[in-house]
Amino acid sequence: MTTPDTRDVETRLAALRQWFRDRGSALIAFSGGVDSTFLLKVAVEELGERVLALTLLSPMYPSHERDDARRLAEAIGARYRCLEVDEVDQPAFRENPPERCYLCKKALFGRLCDLAREEGLAVVCDGTNADDLHVYRPGRQAAQELGVASPLADLGFSKAAIRVASRLLGLPTWSKPTYACLATRFPYGEPITRDGLAAVGRAEALLRQWLPEPMRLRCHGTVARLEVAPAAFNVVMAHAAEIVAAVKDSGFAYVTLDLQGFRSGSLDEVLGHRADSARPGE
Repeated sequence: MTTPDTRDVETRLAALRQWFRDRGSALIAFSGGVDSTFLLKVAVEELGERVLALTLLSPMYPSHERDDARRLAEAIGARYRCLEVDEVDQPAFRENPPERCYLCKKALFGRLCDLAREEGLAVVCDGTNADDLHVYRPGRQAAQELGVASPLADLGFSKAAIRVASRLLGLPTWSKPTYACLATRFPYGEPITRDGLAAVGRAEALLRQWLPEPMRLRCHGTVARLEVAPAAFNVVMAHAAEIVAAVKDSGFAYVTLDLQGFRSGSLDEVLGHRADSARPGE
């Protein structure tokens, strides 16, 4: 991956600062990840108390991610709130169709938009970046329908550019691995349950003792399929006994290693042309 030119990143950063000044206030959908942390930092530097960081407390995210979000918001000095949600309560979401992300985001962003209106905030922002525009992201449609802004995408911030800018701003998340909600561990059509989410969360937490990021445990019924970078295959084999024991203790019967290695959105591969058709501009 080519490292973005620092001058180009600084130009985009100046444009993002102006973007927030033009809006005057904002609610930031804040997960504590690389993108939303950078977005919140810039928003707070420009608008101060007129920014609200909102973290959704959901079974889709393990507790350590929620704790990280709170610590980061406090370090940035942002006004911060949490909202309890449970996507598994939605029957359509539990069925896990390819449009799962759309159904989820439509409901969650709707609540954020309601809260922004109650707080008198001008805009709701998410952390979608320019790279996200070229992969299957049905939740993007929900954001657009509800008027949720994606300034990082609109201003051409790639993930690499966000990391460079985050480092310039002194954010500890500049090198944080990319994370995705636990629902992405389940193949489309396989029901999502609270027990299943908890099993994946437990297993991944244990696996981080031995396996470097990026790492995912994909749940295929009783089969756990591990995705790690090919360079880490030797690490998997060196700790095979411990890994098998940890995954089985979490509730799985079988443990496999995907020889293609880690791929972001690997479960979208079965969608073929359907995923391609969701790409903006195509």
